[in-house]
Amino acid sequence: MKLTVVGCSGSFPSAESACSSYLVEAEGHRLLLDMGNGALGELQRYSGLYDLDAIALSHLHPDHCIDMCGYFVARYYRHEGGRCEPIPVHGPQGTERRLTVAYGDTPSDSAMSEVFDFRTLTAGGVFESGPFTVRTEEVSHPVESYAFRVTHRESGKVLAYSGDTGTCGALTELARGAGLFLCEASFTDGKESIPDLHLNGREAGACAQEAGVERLVLTHVPPWTDPKVNLRDAKETFEGPVELARPGAVYEL
Repeated sequence: MKLTVVGCSGSFPSAESACSSYLVEAEGHRLLLDMGNGALGELQRYSGLYDLDAIALSHLHPDHCIDMCGYFVARYYRHEGGRCEPIPVHGPQGTERRLTVAYGDTPSDSAMSEVFDFRTLTAGGVFESGPFTVRTEEVSHPVESYAFRVTHRESGKVLAYSGDTGTCGALTELARGAGLFLCEASFTDGKESIPDLHLNGREAGACAQEAGVERLVLTHVPPWTDPKVNLRDAKETFEGPVELARPGAVYEL
């Protein structure tokens, strides 16, 4: 199983990175986790526009889903080869409506579903995507938001992705024993303290330690947050290897 970081900036793109988007591949199957601001352009460095097999959206804030509007254009209005067949899009309840409203001028109210096969996520749910089994848990965020546990069935390797969340037991359980934990670290310890919104580096490290993961990668660091501080804080609470996500980084599990 291979993970490629397409974008890892939180809240809005930085000068160095698009917002959240992560490409997971195995056995020729490509599953994209999130498609935030700027991700569609960066994605084309690592995958053809029409080579994705499925998409999973952790929640419906723009920094995790808004480039789906551009992807709709690419799939719906493609002339060479004709319109694309619907691709599975796993998202929270109301994903189709959210993207239709965001686009603002679709040819019809059902145009999105002509190229996207919308499937609703649930807490404690499971879906299959090619060689992957994906478990979902709802986490602590102002809108319906999910963390993903992606298991490669043949190898048993596990990738856990937090989505956006404050501290919660559901995230710890979902990440338990993962080979790689891709965890948000938006806030700075001692600076921001807003419950049920985001984690800081210290909290991300503590969650990883309690979950017993093998490796921690901090992501979703907004441009106003010093990533080096969060990296330092995570290292103080997690005993295993920890690093900052960066665009184009590739991890083999």
